Amino acid sequence: MASLKVSYRSCSNTVSSRLTFLRDHSAPFSLSPLCKKVEVTQNGFPNTTISLPKLQLQALGKARATVLLSAKMAAGTVNEVFPPSLDSSSEPPPVFDGTTRLYISYICPYAQRVWIIRNCKGLQDKIKLVPIDLENRPAWYKEKVYSANKVPSLEHNNEVRGESLDLIKYIDSHFEGPSLFPHDPDKKEFAEELLSYTDTFNRAVISSFKGDGNEADAAFDYIEAALSKFEDGPFFLGQFSLVDIAYAPFIERFHPFFLDVKKYDIIAGRPKLADWIKEMDKNDAYKQTKGEPKELVEVLKKRFLAQT
Repeated sequence: MASLKVSYRSCSNTVSSRLTFLRDHSAPFSLSPLCKKVEVTQNGFPNTTISLPKLQLQALGKARATVLLSAKMAAGTVNEVFPPSLDSSSEPPPVFDGTTRLYISYICPYAQRVWIIRNCKGLQDKIKLVPIDLENRPAWYKEKVYSANKVPSLEHNNEVRGESLDLIKYIDSHFEGPSLFPHDPDKKEFAEELLSYTDTFNRAVISSFKGDGNEADAAFDYIEAALSKFEDGPFFLGQFSLVDIAYAPFIERFHPFFLDVKKYDIIAGRPKLADWIKEMDKNDAYKQTKGEPKELVEVLKKRFLAQT
């Protein structure tokens, strides 16, 4: 298994990033895990139901069709336009023209973190999504946008910032919308502890994919205990916060994977975690970014369990 001694805060395919789908997306991945079926407006075929992966395949990565997805957001019900991923054949956007852009990948859990907080704060009209094809990324992304050549990154006020945990804090403090970081000193301290633990959590769970699962047990027990600390709500800090956003994309993947591959239910004997998952699934801003469980499992199987 590849070395796991890395920082789990972005998605890249650099040589130094030896991780898996959680950091290194140089290996082939299906776009479908993070794309639900949506309504696509096409000339001659109005209201045709089609998945984003099929749309991209039909257009050979050059589609510019408008993909409409309706979702309830913090600022109300909106219709958001989801563009296809930009690849090596795509022209760059007009960088540093005053537009705030969030560069993501539809398959990256780190980018999903930042996508979620953008939605939660109702910033769909303030922060434009620019999806990047990590398997065939455009050269201009590294040259003109973000020299680290990974996602997520945020173009704001003529600067580009990266690292998912830094970005969710930045968006929370620099943009309008409800604050998702606690002011209570005890909760603030615990929030920082939990955010710092995310890398350890991911490493422990991933290392158990081919093992006996003991490390994963300890990691999920830690999560259960963390969810039990505050009793004023079902989330890590009682009320919904950046901490929930930081963990959601990974638990979203780990839960169905363990059920399928290990026949192990991570919520068995962990009622707090079970309640947390149910509550997260009620969050419309998060649901817009979710993938299909069966497809998520296949991606993880291919990445971690395929014979070499």
